[in-house]
Amino acid sequence: MSLALFIPVRKGSERVKEKNTRKFSDIPGGLLELKLNQLLKITSFTEIIISTNDPQCIEIAEGFKEKLSSLKIVQRPEELSSSETKLTDLIKYIPQITQCEHILWSHVTSPFCQAENYRDAIEKFRNLENHDSLMSVECKKEFFWDRKKKRLANAKGNQVWPRSQDLEEIYQVNSAIFLASRKFYENGNRIGKDPFLYEMNKLDSWDIDTDLDFKLAEAIYEKFYR
Repeated sequence: MSLALFIPVRKGSERVKEKNTRKFSDIPGGLLELKLNQLLKITSFTEIIISTNDPQCIEIAEGFKEKLSSLKIVQRPEELSSSETKLTDLIKYIPQITQCEHILWSHVTSPFCQAENYRDAIEKFRNLENHDSLMSVECKKEFFWDRKKKRLANAKGNQVWPRSQDLEEIYQVNSAIFLASRKFYENGNRIGKDPFLYEMNKLDSWDIDTDLDFKLAEAIYEKFYR
């Protein structure tokens, strides 16, 4: 099975300034360097594609060329590099830069999605029988309020305040792994109609979307991973 890993790292992050490349704990190349170091432990990918318009990202990735033979640095067109770019346009672009049969989309902003997560997800994808794709999620059994219905969104039946263990599960997409055939990407989707929900724990699901997320991730990394 030919498999491409696609990692988008555009220049000009708005919510977290230079989030892909600014120093993360003791790692000078930041989240991109951390992710590339994780990928050194994986042999499953035919290609590892760094899609970027950022010279600093290119410089960091170039430093891994000798260690990651499958690494491919692709200059992303400027029309696909702005905050106004439609996600579907970027998704449809990927099959234009790889011939691989399957594509796994991931982010450097998932710093604790480790090599073992990728290997396990790929293995499960290879053995899927009743699903057409795979997507990583975090299962939530917490109290979510529906403003329109004015009641809990995930209460079972007519229960007003069920026990937390009796709530319906809600699956939060953690954006760490989207894995599907290229035909879905060609149609502008990272998953098919019936994805397998690959559950990850709260820590592995960590997604950096704000400056606070970044700082907390640094603290977690220094406590458990350094």
